[in-house]
Amino acid sequence: MTATAPASAAAPLGPVMLDIEGTVLNDADRRRLQHPNTGGVILFTRNFESREQLCRLTQDIAEARPGVLIAVDHEGGRVQRFRSDGFTTLPPMRRLGQLWDRDESAGRIAAIKAATEMGFILASELRACGIGLSFAPVLDLDWGRSKVIGDRAFHSDPRTVMLLAKSLMHGMQIAGMAACGKHFPAHGWAEADSHHALPVDDRSLEAILADDAAPYDWLGLSLPAVMPAHVVYPKVDAKPAGFSSIWLNDILRRRLGFAGAIFSDDLAMEGARAAGDVVSSAHAALDAGCDMVLICNSPSKADRLLDGLKRAPDAASAARIAALQPVGPALAWEALHASDRFAAAFKTLKKI
Repeated sequence: MTATAPASAAAPLGPVMLDIEGTVLNDADRRRLQHPNTGGVILFTRNFESREQLCRLTQDIAEARPGVLIAVDHEGGRVQRFRSDGFTTLPPMRRLGQLWDRDESAGRIAAIKAATEMGFILASELRACGIGLSFAPVLDLDWGRSKVIGDRAFHSDPRTVMLLAKSLMHGMQIAGMAACGKHFPAHGWAEADSHHALPVDDRSLEAILADDAAPYDWLGLSLPAVMPAHVVYPKVDAKPAGFSSIWLNDILRRRLGFAGAIFSDDLAMEGARAAGDVVSSAHAALDAGCDMVLICNSPSKADRLLDGLKRAPDAASAARIAALQPVGPALAWEALHASDRFAAAFKTLKKI
């Protein structure tokens, strides 16, 4: 691996989001953070021992690479990276869909309100610990086929998914955090788990656009970011969606009018191998229309990617990623939990 000069505070951020190894930064983490190709950090459960430690860690990350976007997968249910030391236990998204179904009037109003409050709690607690983005919500439909999606989905009806997602995103926005819808165009139909295999969805483009991709169309400009699926849709393109210009440029951006940021899913997943090694995969994803690529849980692959990725900075991509930074000051943890706004949100959430 070749040595690289540390990025200065004024240096533009790169197109790679990577993880760190533990609960504190080690020398290798700092070197990766300061690499010119680094632009984001994603945290996992292994990076968390306590809120105090998490706050120190995010502060150290920000100091090591000023302006870096710090993110996490924090959806609720089984995908919630921080669960102890005061973090609110968030229910899976399916619970909101079940609340929606209880009553055509009162149940739907209650579900919309609960989704907003859940988004506010999710985002405000993360922001109190120095985290700027959560990769949520899941916009996949619950077809009852995909175990990796399952109760992470709001509902099987695309209109209900859109309305509940919009409400959850509104709650996140109140807390000053952008949202990222995933996994475009659909991961709910394909049965295989893209962490371990390459799923295939053999439906037609018309069927996917009519159902699974409809929330992306209806949310329009209110959706700040999207993460495509490591799924192949052979009737549209032989490439997985995250490496397909047909899906990302022709369909998502041009046909559906999406103007936000596009993140690849993790390039270390089995579903990404169709595009080659990690460097080839990153080039393929960026060439297809991604603004930032993720590499997780593999420090050696992260090193190869950082040193092997050779491309000029893209001003449009950098601007789309910069627009995802949190807005406004974050309340400190104690002040947040003592506020009437948080108390009302927590009370609503506990009713579902």
